Amino acid sequence: MTSQPSDAPVVLRVAGRPVARYVIRPELPARLSPRPYLHPVTTLAGTAVTELSPADHTHHLGVGVAVPDVGGHNFWGGRTYVRDRGPTELDNHGAQRHSSFQLRDPDGFVEELRWVASGTELLRERRTVAATELTSSAWALDFTFSLTNVTSGPLSIGSPATNGRPGAAYGGFFWRARKEDVPPEVFTAGTRGEPAVHGARADWMALAGADWTLVFAGATSVTRRDPWFVRTGEYPGVGSSLACAERLPLPPGETAVRRIVTVVADGRPDRDEAAALVRKAVSQ
Repeated sequence: MTSQPSDAPVVLRVAGRPVARYVIRPELPARLSPRPYLHPVTTLAGTAVTELSPADHTHHLGVGVAVPDVGGHNFWGGRTYVRDRGPTELDNHGAQRHSSFQLRDPDGFVEELRWVASGTELLRERRTVAATELTSSAWALDFTFSLTNVTSGPLSIGSPATNGRPGAAYGGFFWRARKEDVPPEVFTAGTRGEPAVHGARADWMALAGADWTLVFAGATSVTRRDPWFVRTGEYPGVGSSLACAERLPLPPGETAVRRIVTVVADGRPDRDEAAALVRKAVSQ
């Protein structure tokens, strides 16, 4: 039997059904900030709930970790927001390079990555991803990433918001969702709509499309302190913001850890049903 190449796509399965494909593509153009990603991600019924390099933002790559400013290097892709200049094309893109899989099973994996820019390794990441069945119509994607500063000096993580663009605190875990004719609805346990949810802190938030729903939850106390980044009108996307009002410092040898659990459901669960699914997902 031939062994699979270490960079071959990983297909995650729930109850025997493929629900996500994890892809490593180091050959991506530098402007996209090459990085591994999950796409397509589907519901148990087979509805796709991610997009890859859509025309509106070609650097949006399914589900993964993307940060627009790590010590001045762009690991998000596209233009860089420069204070007093706005979005600017710069030759400052980094890449997340797959090092190895520590574990690789049908329901998940543990991966080591190197975040490299200008020939220098800035961060080392340990990424743990697991897929779990919740009900006959919902499953959970458990995504943990740990970023360690491997340089000899201090690093900090920023966002367009910390660089002068209000309301644009994207950077960290990011999910580019499926674009449909009608924008998805977004709600938390107590609020509804993009203006209310964007930039707010909430234990969980849901994005509901025509016949699918994603419910995102910070699964640690530190992760729950990060505000949600939400877009529905311009494009459908959700992230958990590492750097909102100020930069996130990362001294040499220090590690930042975040864990996001996402419920992927067929249909349109209401608030109580969404909350129950999240409780079940986080407790597993």
